[in-house]
Amino acid sequence: MTTVDPEIAPPPHSAPLNSASPAFDARGSGGSAPGNGAAPDRTPEGGEAAARPARRRAAGDPVKALLHRHRELCERAVDPLEIAAGLEAHGITDRTAARFRHRDVFSLAEELYARSPHEEVSAAAPALVPAGPAAFRRFGYALLPAALACAAAAAGQTWAAAAAVVAVAAALVWPGRAAGGRFPYVAHLLAAAVAGWAVYRHGTALAVGLALAVAPGHLAAAAFAAGARARLDGSRALEDFADRARPLLLGAVALFGGAAAVAAQLAGTPLPVAVPLALVFFLTRLLLRHGAHRAPVGAALALALVPVPAAAPAAAAGLLVHAVLALSRASAHARP
Repeated sequence: MTTVDPEIAPPPHSAPLNSASPAFDARGSGGSAPGNGAAPDRTPEGGEAAARPARRRAAGDPVKALLHRHRELCERAVDPLEIAAGLEAHGITDRTAARFRHRDVFSLAEELYARSPHEEVSAAAPALVPAGPAAFRRFGYALLPAALACAAAAAGQTWAAAAAVVAVAAALVWPGRAAGGRFPYVAHLLAAAVAGWAVYRHGTALAVGLALAVAPGHLAAAAFAAGARARLDGSRALEDFADRARPLLLGAVALFGGAAAVAAQLAGTPLPVAVPLALVFFLTRLLLRHGAHRAPVGAALALALVPVPAAAPAAAAGLLVHAVLALSRASAHARP
């Protein structure tokens, strides 16, 4: 049997030749001593090789890519809820947020807000319920149509109906908010045409009734906007907000419908004529105020111009369906 000389036999616990031990790094053929200008170790255990997966992970960060795409929205937002509303306006839903490893859009918006640079002293967020001289001034403007129409009708002026129509159309333009579209004032012109055509057919009493409904419409719209913003603050998912916003919208519409009926009674005009038209104008006001698409609004107003008794109720029903779909979205309540 062949014997091995102990002097040339390898030690029983010696490291393998590809070991990264200090002795091998200093003397072995696989490495080089520190400071000798040789290339650094590129084995998987080396520091430079370990940095490459980290760079790949950073480049593959989906939230970072989304932040870069919506940088302006994220930097000017005053809270994560505004980012959530903006993301929904760009078509990002809770199901889309799951691809960014978040349970919903609100959670994704919180991370985007936390990772965005913001000024240390930012503008204060507007109050949910406006107060102060500006709010009272806007309410005073809402009272002007009724005061003008009632005064002109009481004085027996022939221009009372025309003045009321102009005041009602101006009340729709006043709270407007910019939205997409090439012809921003077509809806307002159609609303003025609807009011003028209805007053021409049914008399000055209808104009007075519509003018009297402007102030309740202003209050109901303000209450709906404040309530929707409060529900947006308390929601944790888009579906959750939609479930909370729909009853609020229907309640505001019902409240205004009752006020319009009272106004019609005071003006002495038939309820089946005045209330549907008032609801058409109120829903038009809400949709324009919250930046909804104008095409369905224009279609409903064009329908209300048809000289048949069922035209105004059908237009009001169509606008209500559109409002339930559009105003239950968080993006409709983002701060302008």
